[in-house]
Amino acid sequence: MRSPAASASAHDPAASAPDAFEALATAQRLAKRGLRRLLCLQVARTALRLGFAATAAMAVGRLVMGEPVASWLVPVTMVFLLAACVAGFAADRAQAFAESTVSIALRRLAGKRLDEMPARRLQSLSVGSVILSMQRHPEAIAGLVVGHRAASAMMAAGPLLAAAALFLVSWQAALLVICLTPVMILFFALIGDAIRRRADAQERALGRLADQFADRIRTLPTILANHAASGEEAKLARRLEAYSDNTMGVLRIAFANAGIIDFFASLSIAILAVFLGLGHLKLAMIPGFSNLALWQSLFILMIAPEYFAPFRRFSEQYHAKAEGQAAAAALNRLMNAEPVKAKALPALDRLRLMLPAKGLVAIVGPSGSGKSTLLRRLAGLEPGVAPAPGTRSLVAEDIAWVSTDAYVPEGMLAEAISWNAGAVARNRLEDAAHAIGLLDDTLLPGGLDARLDQGGANLSGGQRLRVAVARAQLSGRTVLADEPTAKLDRETAEAVRSVLLEISRGRLVVVATHDRDLAAAAHLTVDLTDSDAVEVAA
Repeated sequence: MRSPAASASAHDPAASAPDAFEALATAQRLAKRGLRRLLCLQVARTALRLGFAATAAMAVGRLVMGEPVASWLVPVTMVFLLAACVAGFAADRAQAFAESTVSIALRRLAGKRLDEMPARRLQSLSVGSVILSMQRHPEAIAGLVVGHRAASAMMAAGPLLAAAALFLVSWQAALLVICLTPVMILFFALIGDAIRRRADAQERALGRLADQFADRIRTLPTILANHAASGEEAKLARRLEAYSDNTMGVLRIAFANAGIIDFFASLSIAILAVFLGLGHLKLAMIPGFSNLALWQSLFILMIAPEYFAPFRRFSEQYHAKAEGQAAAAALNRLMNAEPVKAKALPALDRLRLMLPAKGLVAIVGPSGSGKSTLLRRLAGLEPGVAPAPGTRSLVAEDIAWVSTDAYVPEGMLAEAISWNAGAVARNRLEDAAHAIGLLDDTLLPGGLDARLDQGGANLSGGQRLRVAVARAQLSGRTVLADEPTAKLDRETAEAVRSVLLEISRGRLVVVATHDRDLAAAAHLTVDLTDSDAVEVAA
């Protein structure tokens, strides 16, 4: 029976590679309908607020000057105010609904992409990065394509409406507020690059933190068993501090940006108020600010904040742009991740030619030299060159695979050890588990009746590997082991070496390893340090 990992990995990922995943373009397409509705509501809110400002200024100006107020003016003012509030509420709801719709749809498409991804490529992805991308990135991208896009559009539409209203009363006042616009745009450009760099650093820091946290949760039993909790806690604290520093950096720049906008808005309103006051007191005759009715002056002062409100809203959304772009880039990298292309390994045919019927064969070499690739190609778990005539080809059904990603079914420990091995006597299961230290593991209570979650989710990498070693001992098959003693304490590593050497007395055992003691005990060594030479061990 072929294992699920072997069956999934046998397919060539390049043969069925889907089109590139474009998170930002996809989100923009999903947001079109909701964005149009949101912009209509925001434009309507701005127009209604301008109407309220005009009618309120007329009413207050007439009352202050002791002039009669038309009977229709007050009700119309209240209607404008109420309608503006309703439009604002509807716009906020529309934005929340549009962002939620985009994030849900984007998360569903990303999940479908992961489902269609070849098993080998999926296994190469970081668990922390996948969790982070599926939970946080869709919301950040939705905020970019909905909230930020709406703020960008309103930064053009809102000031134009306000300037047009000011122009009807005093074109000089309209020109004064318009002249300050290039200064604010210049600050947006200057601050934009800084906040984008900060957002990228924040995204990388959060990704590293998520990767570390997911890895430590998976290996928590091993950490506790080796009394290493304090050290791991310190490492996690450093990552948290780095993420906090980057987050505060983004917020500081965003707040500085908002402060600059408020400064120029307040400055322009103050200048308008001074000019209008001097005109009403007849202390200065400034064109466009003198000889105005009181309601006209009030209207100008009420409209000026409306001119700058879209800029302030855009500055509040500016960090959402940087975070959304960083999230889109991170999601694209994850969804379009390609497996590392294996290097050509001419030693494969020579190794097949020299494989003995029994004994220990060690594949050694530095990290990245191709040890695991050579082992997986030998097992048929990774596509490679077909065996040359006369060389020995291993059959997947006759292989027992040993590694930290070995398959572990849900159920009891006894069932995991005997998986794919047929009926095995209870005493043989106990002997195999005891030899590898599984019955003495205080973090796996219950002996052979210990309960295991689906895929061995409640096991550390070392426990999963020992389950695979015990299973290989009972299987009677050729054993292929990928780094069987890596990241194990000295006592457990010695137990694994002893079991593999015991198996090699009657069967073939091939290991890819950095373990010098294990390699020294091998009958045949494949050294990939400088070349892929096959040599008999002394």
